[in-house]
Amino acid sequence: MQLETESISQLIDRLAAVVPDYPEPGISFKDLTPVFADAQGFKRIVDAIVDPFRGTFDVIAGLEARGFILASAAAYATGTGMLTIRKKGKLPRETFAESYQLEYGEATLEVHCDDVPTGTRVLILDDVLATGGTLGASTKLVERAGGIVVGIGVVLELEDLGGRGRLSGRHVHSLSAV
Repeated sequence: MQLETESISQLIDRLAAVVPDYPEPGISFKDLTPVFADAQGFKRIVDAIVDPFRGTFDVIAGLEARGFILASAAAYATGTGMLTIRKKGKLPRETFAESYQLEYGEATLEVHCDDVPTGTRVLILDDVLATGGTLGASTKLVERAGGIVVGIGVVLELEDLGGRGRLSGRHVHSLSAV
């Protein structure tokens, strides 16, 4: 069986769809949704993304939207809770907010003020680490809410964009890098 002998990186390469010229000409977008749709592959991805952090976290935070997929599956698999980090204006109760720079503008993430009891150990998961803006804002947000970020896990890291450097001092684990 191919899944038993291939590495996680090979599994991602085999299952991910590459979309040329998306979102703009010259960019090759690696779509991870086929990876999530494959039952055995998805299980391996979830296990591999949390393995380096097992026993160190109380809750798993997922970033809107694909980070929700990973975080909910990982929280279920590890018997922990899940924290949602949402785009501005999506949460109904009082929130903490953290803004960050995009290529052309600014975006804001939020978390409910009472979702992270002080001292809660939080593992943050997302699908892709690119420039580090979203994950950097998420770590600041979790810490403002009283949590302790124990690590960041991503499926795919786009090394040329330097996101890891913007998260210096953080334990970052990526399953595959391009």
